[in-house]
Amino acid sequence: MTYRNPPTTPRKSTTFDDYTLSEIRRAAATGIYDIRGAGAKRKLPHFDDLLFLGASISRYPLEGYRERCDTSVVLGSRHAKKPIELKIPITIAGMSFGSLSGPAKEALGRGATLSGTSTTTGDGGMTEEERGHSKQLVYQYLPSRYGMNLRDLRRADAIEVVVGQGAKPGGGGMLLGQKISDRVAEMRTLPKGIDQRSASRHPDWTGPDDLEIKILELREITDWEKPIYVKVGGARPYYDTALAVKAGADVVVVDGMQGGTAATQEVFIENVGQPTLACIRPAVQALQDLGMHRKVQLIVSGGIRNGADVAKALALGVDAVSIGTAALVALGDNDPRWEAEYNELGTTAGAYDDWHEGRDPAGITTQDPELMKRVDPVAAGRRLANYLKVMTLEAQTIARACGKSSLHNLEPEDLVALTIEAAAMAGVPLAGTNWIPGKNGF
Repeated sequence: MTYRNPPTTPRKSTTFDDYTLSEIRRAAATGIYDIRGAGAKRKLPHFDDLLFLGASISRYPLEGYRERCDTSVVLGSRHAKKPIELKIPITIAGMSFGSLSGPAKEALGRGATLSGTSTTTGDGGMTEEERGHSKQLVYQYLPSRYGMNLRDLRRADAIEVVVGQGAKPGGGGMLLGQKISDRVAEMRTLPKGIDQRSASRHPDWTGPDDLEIKILELREITDWEKPIYVKVGGARPYYDTALAVKAGADVVVVDGMQGGTAATQEVFIENVGQPTLACIRPAVQALQDLGMHRKVQLIVSGGIRNGADVAKALALGVDAVSIGTAALVALGDNDPRWEAEYNELGTTAGAYDDWHEGRDPAGITTQDPELMKRVDPVAAGRRLANYLKVMTLEAQTIARACGKSSLHNLEPEDLVALTIEAAAMAGVPLAGTNWIPGKNGF
């Protein structure tokens, strides 16, 4: 009688999962690395790993919507004659014209203005649509200098010196030829239809001493009126924040690795930088050590999705947050209404990230005239404003439950962590204990 071992259920490797196998096959077939947009997709410690401790007997809550909870914030009060005054602590991150369509940039300006907040230009210069519909517009000063001119510097309400980006700290940007239309080429003073790569560092300075000189130069150009932001990718947030402050920045922007990009290498997006949650406490600590916390404002970006994320960031010591990917979704990016067309591109709504190809069915990350017509900037701007309103109401609801009459009164003591990793990164106790991993050597 012959005995056979029963068959073993096939088991796939967690190291060599389906996506990894497909990437190996793609690399073997093409010999080139993958390029995509958006931010890190791997699972990372994030704000979901934190919980608020609402009020009970030991804390006194505020009553619903009847008692005021302030949301306003002033950015750039350190040196600027005209600091930015916002109604809400949620700003729109820099996203370039070229990466985004003209109607999408206009919609961002409209939505931000309706909400009493600011939007940001991104690489490639300032468009008239965005300036015309943005009550408060931050002008990004990037290594590429694409579209940069003194007139627009002076027309801006603040200037953001971009040193790094969360999706690619230490790396430059890309805008492939299929998105270089006549208008984009003219604004960037580059050939139409030719791939463009932005430098990874500024051409006229090499370190923090030179950055101080550059900031003074920008102040002189704008008659000391405009706040000067310095944006860094979330790599070494303590030292980068400290050096930005010493160089004279009014505002420091720290972008975690969940922050998006128009296009860069997949291997860069997933393997360089630190999670947003890990960046906040070191940056806040740097400001505290210099005696500049709340004097120099801190903005954090990268994976902010809802009012709870906003409240948690502010509780950890941030003055404001910035959103990019979430703002695009509010405009209509990755909307299931275009599912059939996403399928034709080999993807699905919610996963589309080939923004560099310029074939976005939603008309947002494209320069195709026909696709761009799908974006109604007025309606899309209202959707963005609605989204910002909900985020603000959610953050206020949490703050009132913690007994706070201002979002900026939230503090680390209002938080606990669900995981050891999040507790260590955020510097708050593990839930159910008074233990903060790493504190006092434990």
